[in-house]
Formats: sequence, C-alpha cells, structure tokens
Amino acid sequence: MAAWARRPGDSGSTEVQVAILTVRINNLHRHFKKHTKDKHTRRGLEALTVQRRKLLQYMKRVDFPMYRRIVLTLGLQPVRDSKKPKLAR
Repeated sequence: MAAWARRPGDSGSTEVQVAILTVRINNLHRHFKKHTKDKHTRRGLEALTVQRRKLLQYMKRVDFPMYRRIVLTLGLQPVRDSKKPKLAR
C-alpha cells in the first residue's frame, strides 16, 4: 500500500484502493483452498472482484500510464472496455 500512496497516510486514491483490494482477494483465494464449500464468503469475493474491476476501468479511462503500471506490477489482467460497441442499423 505504501508503494502506491501519493502521500503518507493515503488510503483513498484509486491506486491504493486497487492494491488493497488485490491483497484482500488474494487472501480469500488462499482461504478457499482450505474451505472449498464456503459459499457466503465466495459472494464477498465476487463483490470485491467487481469493485476492483470498476476501479481499474476508471483508472484506465482517467490515468492510463498509472493503470498500465499497476496492472503490470500487481500481475493483473487488463480490463476490457465496459461499454458495448454500438451496432449499425
């Protein structure tokens, strides 16, 4: 978290939020290796994953160089564009 903070004590910037969510998601993945039938926590994992994806989409749109750096450093897959292409009629 300190590596992504813009200033000391920063916990609200998009980069820090993505890093925190990534740590939480990785911890839950380790939890599921031991507790495979924990369905309630799996729902929480899906919510965290969606939240991280939305933050990454925002970051890709607003600050692309930082998006590329965080995706490469954290080892994440690039997010797809959220908007569907409009089809010609």
